[in-house]
Amino acid sequence: MLEMALKGSKRYWGWIISLLAVMGVGFSCYLLQLNKGLTITGLSRDVSWGLYIGQFTFLVGVAASAVTVVLPYYLHNVKTFGRITIFGEFLAVASVIMCLLFIFVDLGKPMRIFNILLYPTPNSIMFWDMIVLNGYLLLNMVIGWNVLEAERNSVPPPRWVRKLIYVSIPWAISIHTVTAFLYAGLPGRHYWLSAIMAARFLASAFASGPALLIILCFIMKRFTKFDAGREAIQKLAVIVTYATVISVFFVGLEFFTAFYSQVPAHGMHSLEYLFFGLDGHGRLVPLMWMFVILAAVALVLLINSKTREKESTLIVACVAVFVSMLIEKGLGLVVGGFVPNPFEIVTEYSPTLPEILITLGIWATGFLVLTIFYKIAVSVKEETG
Repeated sequence: MLEMALKGSKRYWGWIISLLAVMGVGFSCYLLQLNKGLTITGLSRDVSWGLYIGQFTFLVGVAASAVTVVLPYYLHNVKTFGRITIFGEFLAVASVIMCLLFIFVDLGKPMRIFNILLYPTPNSIMFWDMIVLNGYLLLNMVIGWNVLEAERNSVPPPRWVRKLIYVSIPWAISIHTVTAFLYAGLPGRHYWLSAIMAARFLASAFASGPALLIILCFIMKRFTKFDAGREAIQKLAVIVTYATVISVFFVGLEFFTAFYSQVPAHGMHSLEYLFFGLDGHGRLVPLMWMFVILAAVALVLLINSKTREKESTLIVACVAVFVSMLIEKGLGLVVGGFVPNPFEIVTEYSPTLPEILITLGIWATGFLVLTIFYKIAVSVKEETG
């Protein structure tokens, strides 16, 4: 089926070349980082995780969100999701690949990644994060490819594939839960020391992932003959609605706990820095208020059934959900845990140009993988009618 990715229109090849160009710029910046070290980034002793780990955290959620179409279709026989399940699985594959690349560039020296394999430490959350991420990547690649091949041949998938599908459902929950434990298991970072951290991660994942899938379905409808169907889109939109409401509610819970108790150790100073500025420092304040505005716009459009059912406003709502969650989890959550430091000193962080370009290069890599898989899947569906 790979040959299907080699056939396409001028627009398709123009998109591929554009992605390759962005990847080339990102790779050039990575070679600079490899030569000079992480000093070319905005990271410091006080803020040791930044844009790279923030994007990793966000994309783990996008990968985990594949369960929102896989679980209803395979466990509850919701036939509506039958046409888009494969796209959810391939979105998970591309997202996990990006996750692994962000970890790779954040390590500075790539050889350090072998330490996890050469010196495994089962009592480390990072060890288990490596296990669940790579396992989930393998599961979705095997499941997605075999299901698509069976569909092309007009035969049911092998029975062993269905067993892997059942394994992948709790595995999807585990990848974001374990990632949340990376944060919640650090007692020195009060902003992350929350019992609902895993729940926050899953809620935002089930908002941003399906929102992106809806956007991708509309793009495929616009540029190909594939149509996911109105009913499937609307069911996904309902999932996005509830998940966004819960995600915003969880952020509100953090505010209540911090400010009602008036205990800085509950994350009050971190929230002050992110949303209002602290000691004259407030580099991320405009971004965090953008998160608030976009989340509010998304909720208004999604809760109202008339705007949710209208294609144009649904697209706006999904873009607002995706970007708002990207800001909150892809940068604010990570940096907020480091500011202020344990000595109550504010050291600000902002990504440098090479850091941003490397990040864009990794996103381009993910979209290249996604484009190839989606091109094959759409071609198979067009071929089989």
